[in-house]
This record gives sequence, C-alpha cells and structure tokens, in this order.
Amino acid sequence: THWPEQGWAFLHLLLVASFSHAREPVCQQIGNVEEPQIFKDGDVMLGESYSPSFQRVLQVTNYIGHGQVNFNSAFCLLLENSLNLIDFQLAQAMLFAIAEINNSSDILPGLSLGYKMYDACGSIARAVSGALALANGNEATFVSSETPCTKSAQVQAILGENSSSLCMAIATVIGPFHLPLISHFATCACLSDKAKYPSFFRTIPSDLYQSRALAQLVRHFGWTWVGAIRTNDDYGNNGMATFTETANQLGICLEYSVSFFRTDPEEKILNIVNVIKHSSAKVIVAFMSYMDMDVIIHKLSYHNVSGYQWVGSESWILHAPTAALDEHHILDGAIGLSIPEAHVRGIEEFMMDVKPLNSSGNQLFTKFWEALFRCEFNSKNNQKRCTGTEDLSDVKNSFTDMSLMPIFNNVYKGVYAVAHALHKILKCNKTCDTNVTLDPSMTLQHLRNIRFQTKEGEEVYFNENGDPAAKYEIINWQPTAQGTVEFVTVGLYDASLPVDRQLTLQNASLFWAQNSKQGTSICSKPCLPGTRKVLQKGKPVCCYDCTPCAEGEISNTTDSITCIQCPPDFWSNAQRVACVKKETEFLSYEEILGALLTAASLFGTCMTCVVAWIFLKYRKTPIVRANNSELSFLLLFSLSLCFLCSLTFIGRPSEWSCMLRHTAFGITFVLCISCVLGKTIVVLMAFRATLPGSNVMKWFGPLQQRLSVVAFTLIQVLICVLWLTISPPFPFKNMKQFTYKIIMECAMGSAIGFWAVLGYIGLLAVLCFVLAFLARKLPDNFNEAKFITFSMLIFCAVWITFIPAYVSSPGKFSVAVEIFAILASSYGLLCCIFVPKCYVILFKPEKNTKKNVMGKSRATLKTNT
Repeated sequence: THWPEQGWAFLHLLLVASFSHAREPVCQQIGNVEEPQIFKDGDVMLGESYSPSFQRVLQVTNYIGHGQVNFNSAFCLLLENSLNLIDFQLAQAMLFAIAEINNSSDILPGLSLGYKMYDACGSIARAVSGALALANGNEATFVSSETPCTKSAQVQAILGENSSSLCMAIATVIGPFHLPLISHFATCACLSDKAKYPSFFRTIPSDLYQSRALAQLVRHFGWTWVGAIRTNDDYGNNGMATFTETANQLGICLEYSVSFFRTDPEEKILNIVNVIKHSSAKVIVAFMSYMDMDVIIHKLSYHNVSGYQWVGSESWILHAPTAALDEHHILDGAIGLSIPEAHVRGIEEFMMDVKPLNSSGNQLFTKFWEALFRCEFNSKNNQKRCTGTEDLSDVKNSFTDMSLMPIFNNVYKGVYAVAHALHKILKCNKTCDTNVTLDPSMTLQHLRNIRFQTKEGEEVYFNENGDPAAKYEIINWQPTAQGTVEFVTVGLYDASLPVDRQLTLQNASLFWAQNSKQGTSICSKPCLPGTRKVLQKGKPVCCYDCTPCAEGEISNTTDSITCIQCPPDFWSNAQRVACVKKETEFLSYEEILGALLTAASLFGTCMTCVVAWIFLKYRKTPIVRANNSELSFLLLFSLSLCFLCSLTFIGRPSEWSCMLRHTAFGITFVLCISCVLGKTIVVLMAFRATLPGSNVMKWFGPLQQRLSVVAFTLIQVLICVLWLTISPPFPFKNMKQFTYKIIMECAMGSAIGFWAVLGYIGLLAVLCFVLAFLARKLPDNFNEAKFITFSMLIFCAVWITFIPAYVSSPGKFSVAVEIFAILASSYGLLCCIFVPKCYVILFKPEKNTKKNVMGKSRATLKTNT
C-alpha cells in the first residue's frame, strides 16, 4: 500500500521502545531536534513520529467548466481545522494497544509502556532526523538545578511510517545499528531485500504477494489480454513490475502499460485516456494510489470511456471516497484485493471516547477537538464556540469511520510484537528482570523468531524477509438500488497455501462491469482442438492465428502450440482431433473387384474341367487322338492350376501366401507353356516325319515329350527354390505409397528371383511363339500351330502390357492387374487351343472322322509337294 507524501497525508508512526526506570526524571528536549508532540512516561518508552496532524500536505483541485486545472503543492501548513482525522485514528490504535498491555498481567508484568510521538510531516528529511534522534537516545536536556537529569536508555525498536519511501530512507539509516523498524502500511516489495534493509519488519503483506495474486486473479477469469496503469512511484512501479513478470509466466499479455502521477501535465493524462479508448483490451489492471485513481476516473468520466473491467490494488479498491467520486459508475464491477477484514475488541469504543483527549491540555488535542467538532475554543468572527462537552455520536466524518480497521489491527499487532520481544528479553514471568541489559540486536533477533496469537486468535510472525503471512480478501464493487456502491467480499487469497489452492472465489456472487463480458479480454480467439497457434509477427505471444494441423497430426486441447504426430499405424481424422487406426487395404474376397476376379478364376477352372471332360469322353475320336491327347490333358491340368493360383493373390497377405502365390504362379505357367511348346514341337516333328526317308519322330516320341515338359518345369522349380531359400517374398505394410492408409502387400524379397521367374516364363513363351509361327502353314489336320501362334501372341501381349500397368497401379490394384494378366493369358490359351476342337467335337461330328482327317491331309501334302 502506498500513502503518498502529496495529497491527504496520513499519520506516520514511529514507535520507539526504550527502557528506563519510572522514577527517573524525563528531560525536555532542546536543540535542533523537535520535541515530541505527545508523550507519556513509562518504564519502557514508545516513541512515535507521525505525519502532520495539525499540519497537512495541501492539495487544491479546482474544476472550471468542462476542463480541470490542478494546483498541487507539497508543504506543511499550520492551519486551524485542517487536521486529517485518520492520522488520529492510527495514533489512537497505538494508544489502545499500549493501554491494553499496561493493564495486562500476562505480558511485561510490573512494567508500564510510555510513548513519544514525533511529527515527520511527510518529509524524508524530518523522518530521518526524528529516527536518528530516537536512535541516539542522547538528546540535550535542561532541567532545574535541583533535579539531576539522566539520559534515556538506548532505543530498542522503531514502529511506523505508512509510506514505503519514508521507510526505505529510515531503514537505510538505522540498519547498520541493528535497530528494528516495524511498519504497518509500507508494502513495497523492495523492502523485503534484507541486504539493503536488514532490520525492517512489517505487519502488512508485501506487494510481491499482491502483484502475484492480481496476476492469478486475472488468469482465473481467462483474461489474457489486459491493459495496465500504475502510479509513477516506488509503489506503482515495483508492484507493476512483479505483476508483469508473473503475468508473463501465466500467459497473460499486456497490450499497454502506462504510468502517471497526479501532478503530471494534463496532456499526459489525456494521452493515457486515448490509449485506453483505442485499445482492444477490455480489462484494466490499476496498481495505483487512490489519489491517482481519482484523477484518472475524472478524466475517463469526462470523455465517456466506460465498459471496462477494472482490477485494482488494495490502495484504492476499498476506498469509499473513490467510489463516491465515481458518479458515472465507471468502476462498477471492479474487482481487486484488500487487507482482510479485522476486528479488535474494544478499540472502537476506545477511539470514540475522545473526552480524555480534551482534558490533556495539549495544544495538539485542542486543534484536534476543534477539527473534530468544527468549532473554536477562542471563537472569532462569530465562529461556533467549543465547550469541551461535545457529543461524538452526532458527528459523521473520517474519524468515526471504522473502515480502516485492518490497518488499526496492523498497528495493534506491531505494538504487541515489540512487547513480546521485550517480554522474552527481560525473561518476564511474574515480574520482569530489569537488570538485563537491553541491546537492539537482541530485540532484532527476537523479532525474527517471534510468534504469538492476538486475543482475536490471529497468529503473528515474520518470515525470513520480515514479512507476515500474505492474505487478501477479494473485493467486488456492486452497485445498490440507492445508486451507491457496496464492497462485497467474493473470495480469499492465501499465499501460505499450495499454488492450486491459494485463490478461492464465489463466482455466483460476482458483478461484472456493464457492456463487458467475462472472459472476452483476449487478443485472439482460442484455437480449437485440431488447430495450433502461430504467433503473429511483431505482436505479443497472446496474439496468434489458428492453423489447422497437417495430415497425420492432431491437437486435442484448446490453444495447443504444437500438433502431435500420429503413430505410424494411425492417421488423423478429418477434424484433426484424434488419431484413428489407418485403413488397411488389400484385395479381399468381400469387395466387388475381388469377388469378380474370384468368379473369373473359378469359371476358368470349371471351363477347363469341362473341356477336359469333353476330351476324356471323346478321347478315342480322331481329332483328339490326332492332337496329342496326352499333352492336351497335361495342358488342361496346368491351365486349371493357373486359374486356381490366381486365388492365392486375393486376401490378406501372409508369410505362406506370399511365398505360394509367386512360386505357384511361376511353376504352373512354365508347366503350361512347356506343354504348349511340346505340342508345337510335335507338330513340326510330325510334319518332318511325313517326308520320304525321315526318321525324326523316333527322337521325339512320347517319352521325350514327357521328359521335355519335366525338364523345362524343373528349371523353374530350381529358380523358385533358390528364391525362397535366399530371400523369399514376405508380407509388408506399405506406408509410403499412401499416408492415410496401409497397403498390405507381398514384398518381392529378392527382385532378381522375381524377375528370373517372369523372365524364364517369357523366354519359353517367345520360343513357343516362334516355333508355332514357323509351323503355321503346315496341314491343319495335323497341327495346332495357327491356334498356338494366336494364343502365344495373346500371352505375350498380356505380359508385355502387364509390367507398366503393374508398376503404375496403386495399392491393391497392382495385385488386381497381376491376377488379370494370369487369367487373361490362361483364358487365351484355353480358348485358342481347345475351344475350336470342342466346337468340332460337339457341333461338327461329321468332321471328326478318320477319313476326313486323313483325306484332307493327303490333299494338303500333294499340294505342297
């Protein structure tokens, strides 16, 4: 909290504890050091230095027309009826604590506390001068010659000063003497630096905790884009620095941070008003004294700037005059921190009993009485005359206002802290040991370890920085039907608890500023799941764009800064919020393409079986016997295997299916081509055997035909065995061809083995095609060369076009292309070689006679010869 040196000054209390015997005379102070304004003898003296009570810092504010002209001055004036009555409240709080201790038998029994009050007048020079006078304890004295004058004992502790700046000055001076200074209202976090201020203590929390609490409060409501205004002094600058640091850690950004002092030129204040008007932040954090707050509120009211949610420090959040000044209700709904409400039994009654003050005869109390009741004892100019019997119950002013009870409680605790320290030093039990030599370092040491409870049950202690436990009430400004403002406690902040439990709020009882919506003070809208934040160039981290996650990445939280890569077997869904298992693709029997290819394969197998049955039934007919029935049946068997091997390509690839599909395909096709090659050679050999003197058929009889088929097939078997032994095909998840699905396929293993199998089939097919082409003009009844030539032409065309189609087909379609090539070439062989013969057997039986076959053959031979 900051009570400024300019403006309405508050009482700066310096309570000095010294030890002396009551029977020793008190020497009047003379010389350059001002004598105390209020004092009372005691065994232990408490001295007090305060800002002007009968003197005050004068601030004159004159409003003319629609403008404002400020006339500010900072000097002490000895004016009648110009007292700040709050100063007397604080003095009364100290007197109450002293009286209570003196009447207690539990603390400092047998000893009484006295006090001295010095006037610091809000001046650093006067405050330091008074502190030094109290610390020295050897003021010049004068008394009558009959009474010896003894010097007071050394001061043990100084209590007081409201202002952080004055406390800094005093603590710097008295620190080397190990003399404790206890403040009840100086909150600057800088005073916690024990290297600079080793003997400073306070009964009010440091602004370090307040600043952190304000940042947590802002973050609690989701406000990440705020503006900040501060008083340009130690209080505002240090407090806002801590707030900014904590805000950055919590992800809160400041759109602007401006400072001013109430004595600044009007142009600077108007510039701040323009900054607020043109900002996008709807929440304003004000770390200011109430006097500076009054100035800025007046300007905002004049320019009709409203609709902002204010977050305030405890200096102004509970200040009733500020609320009364806010006639346009700009601050309605403001939320902030205040010192927790406190109640000290008996203190209010003590303060209200002012009649003993008038009986003291002190000129200071005379001024106080005149200011309190607005009268004069020596009335002039027909002013109201004071009688000394005025009733305070008829008076309503700042002295009768008990809203500063938490501060009175801080003064109360400070006096008791010194008393408890002295109690331990003097080893008080039923009585205190007055022979103990008091030393400031002893008092300082005991204050560091002091821990006690007040009569209200509040525990008092100081941490390693000389600070008390930090607790704040959260206050909300709520307008009433009468047009006033009610300060409603809506939560609590306790820094002693774990971080996640420090802040507690009752959101149901909150009132928000008009035209503002909770949670809307953000620079950018939250990035929904499925997107990530991308910072906008040149702007704070709270300003960003939301970019959708790339394919294969997700974000499942709001305001994610990165997208998470899905595992290899997973892929992002359309919303990019979850990883779903990739679709596994392979040619299955259930899909239409697989079913059609399966049907084609089975149909070809059935068709081959039908042809075999026809040949078997009519095996004794000339046309079957003339076309090498043994090789025909072997060819039909191999064709059925070719049709069936295509089924191994359908379904999920497995280790056995991958090895079987390619080897079975290679071996069956070689068997098939070997049979066709054998039939072609038989035609050629049969033609040569019909020539006169030819004996070639003995070299290519049935046995040689069978051995040729076996030999050609064994070569392919050997190639397949080497392939399977060295590097066999294996099932493989292809994730590179498509990122969003997995292609289940059979990897070739050894590419050389795969192309060797295909190459050997192609070699036999080409050889068969060449031989059949050479035998195409031989007699029709003895050879099948024309049909074999056409079938081999189809076979080669299919497999030549297969290679580019296989390579360019994606996924399961490459397998479908391979199956289609197998079926097409198999159907080509079946239809070209066997269908014409079946047609003759079934539909032209008159041509299936030996005479017809032999007759046509002779005619052909005669023509050729």
